[in-house]
Amino acid sequence: MSTDLFRLDGKRALVTGATHGLGMAMARGLGRAGATLVVNGHSSQDRIDRAVESYRADGIDAHGALFDVTEAGQVADAVERIEAEVGPIDVLVNNAAVIERTPLLDMTVEAWDTVIRTDLTGVFVMTQPVVRRMIGRGGGKVINVCSMMSELGRDSVGAYAAAKGGLKMLTRSMATEWARHGIQVNGIGPGYFATEQTAPIREPGHPFNEWIVSRTPAGRWGDPDDLAGAAVFLASAASDFVNGHVLYVDGGILATIGRPQA
Repeated sequence: MSTDLFRLDGKRALVTGATHGLGMAMARGLGRAGATLVVNGHSSQDRIDRAVESYRADGIDAHGALFDVTEAGQVADAVERIEAEVGPIDVLVNNAAVIERTPLLDMTVEAWDTVIRTDLTGVFVMTQPVVRRMIGRGGGKVINVCSMMSELGRDSVGAYAAAKGGLKMLTRSMATEWARHGIQVNGIGPGYFATEQTAPIREPGHPFNEWIVSRTPAGRWGDPDDLAGAAVFLASAASDFVNGHVLYVDGGILATIGRPQA
């Protein structure tokens, strides 16, 4: 088997929520494998511009796209513009997401709706116009960023778990309907990763840090770059007969019900 199966030269990949964190790590992996990137965010053009500059400094052909994945009109306009200016979208990575850390009995309906709309409905809204075009071209790749919460419940993140559990099933449903068109739809389920957001709880001696390190068979937090290989695999020809799966990149947490022995 040639490693060329994993190359993405000549492919264009749209990655939502790719201005920082895990989205940026996955996008950078795709770019290093040869893909042209379209980097999405919705908070500010300045943030997108800084992300694009970072990718280009790494030798990656990158472009920015400011739009909200939950707004169908914005998504339709963005997809049309991207395909006209950059080229056909060969790979779509649905990474944009929010989380609300509130117990279910205290959560407002508005907060619940925000999480579900972004983390689940937004994937449907984003994917539909892209896949319509992929079908016309005879194929494509869709990667939905799921979570360990696609499989497990946890205190205070009920809306997020509900959305990510739904996303696992949406991934399977998309694969079921679109495989006949040469489209592969799969998911990536990240475990606990060392990012800017988790920096405060990764300090030595912090109870949550100690829990993660002891609970993870690999004995450490994930490095964002650990996701790059999974993203490249699912975006490349190497996964052409892989469909409807969620690839968990979690250091083995979901493989065990107990704490690994020291």
